[in-house]
Amino acid sequence: MKKALQLFAFLFLITTSLAVAQSQEEIIDQIVLEANENSQLEELAHHLLDVIGPRLVGTPQQQNAHNWAVELFESWGIDARNEQYGTWRGWERGITHVDLLQPRVVTLEAMQLAWSPTTPEGGIEGEVVSMPWVDSTEEFEEWLTTIDGKFVLVSMPQPTGRPDYNWEEWATEESFEKMRLDREEQMQAWRANIENTGYNQRSLPTALEEAGAAGLLMSNWSRGFGTNKIFGAATDNIPHIDVLLEDYGMLWRLAENGSNPVIRVNAQSKDMGEVPTFNTIAEIRGTEKPDEYIILSAHYDSWDGGTGATDNGTGSITMMEVARILKKVYPNPKRTILIGLWGGEEQGLNGSSAFVADNPEIVDGLQALFNQDNGTGRVANISGQGFLHSYEYLTRWLSAVPRDVTQHIETSFPGLPSGGGSDHSSFVSAGAPGFMMSSLSWDYYSYTWHTNRDTYDKIVFDDVRNNVVLIATMAYMASEDPETTSRERRVLPINPRTGEQMTWPNPRTPNRQGGLD
Repeated sequence: MKKALQLFAFLFLITTSLAVAQSQEEIIDQIVLEANENSQLEELAHHLLDVIGPRLVGTPQQQNAHNWAVELFESWGIDARNEQYGTWRGWERGITHVDLLQPRVVTLEAMQLAWSPTTPEGGIEGEVVSMPWVDSTEEFEEWLTTIDGKFVLVSMPQPTGRPDYNWEEWATEESFEKMRLDREEQMQAWRANIENTGYNQRSLPTALEEAGAAGLLMSNWSRGFGTNKIFGAATDNIPHIDVLLEDYGMLWRLAENGSNPVIRVNAQSKDMGEVPTFNTIAEIRGTEKPDEYIILSAHYDSWDGGTGATDNGTGSITMMEVARILKKVYPNPKRTILIGLWGGEEQGLNGSSAFVADNPEIVDGLQALFNQDNGTGRVANISGQGFLHSYEYLTRWLSAVPRDVTQHIETSFPGLPSGGGSDHSSFVSAGAPGFMMSSLSWDYYSYTWHTNRDTYDKIVFDDVRNNVVLIATMAYMASEDPETTSRERRVLPINPRTGEQMTWPNPRTPNRQGGLD
């Protein structure tokens, strides 16, 4: 009888294990099927990028995006809310129109920087002058008396608009090297000249504004064809405009060669005072361990030179799609699954670091956070972020992911903790297991990161679908894992630059009231 009971127990365990394995396999198959056959990614991207547009912190568009996300999650049966973490300077972009009037008429490709002051309706006209080459502060101060009512070119003109990779492909080695050396000499001379003025890049705009300049023209080239990076204005009362490299170079040559170029600038915007800033948090409540958490993480804000497609529209729609699929095929997770669409990442991880500071119980109960940020490419690298035993659980979860997804991925264990760069760092610095799903480049840093070309057409949807399958499967496995993840930290190595042992990063203090100075 005893042997019969033992046999029955053994068979029961085998049957149960097979049933669990089959159930796991079935759920993953459903994830893959839903991601590939019923993908909502194109529709999500269209609404987020084409209809709502860029999501600069403090703008109505950012608030519209938060409200839309809550409505969308709730339409999928997922509880969602907007959580205020602070305030920021409210601003709304209007049109930017810059026309060369003399010595010929042409419309230029230009854009006012974020938070730029507006021009009067109809715009303003003025001569364009270049920064002078000076030997002393006194010489520069004398020049400042000549710029009242004029637009000042404040960036070094680039010697070439061709990216280095294009030179490498077509130029002779001698020609390419000569260009690189000439450019470096020009950059050194430009830095020395700025130093000779007695100002620096931060204080110079104020000096030019106080001297009566009509506006400042710059060109922040991104080292790619037709791409400039668009950041924030450094002026209080006059427009601060970025001009594409090609047009900026023409203006510089016209000014330097005595052609006295004249432009009209019409840059409209609205200053909206102090406005609230939010994170969007969605939640699928856990059934067995509701106080342990998996977080699907992406920053929701963007710069607004383009529409923020790959930074970080793709990360945001990835986490939305993962949430939709999990709710459909895995509606009763063991652990609570949170979706964090963070605000204010571009200004210093403010939304996620505020969430960490405000929700210590969630940070303490975090099983794993999966963050996606750096572009449209398929995930190609996952680091253990300095957690000593991350190899054990991450590889266990990865083993369930389809091979056609994991074959692209390299892992590094235990890795080093990230102190910045994206929102997983806010959790890692607090000692919680947050992991960056690092993507292939697709020339991200030259062509889309913070540029005027970060738009819908740059999205590679097959790669984004790949990431949906990866993250949905890992989130499912992390939720089902009978073990709670270890937070034991590795002994950090010696920093080769300082000769001192590296230390774990400290949590950031979020800026909860910014952009108003």
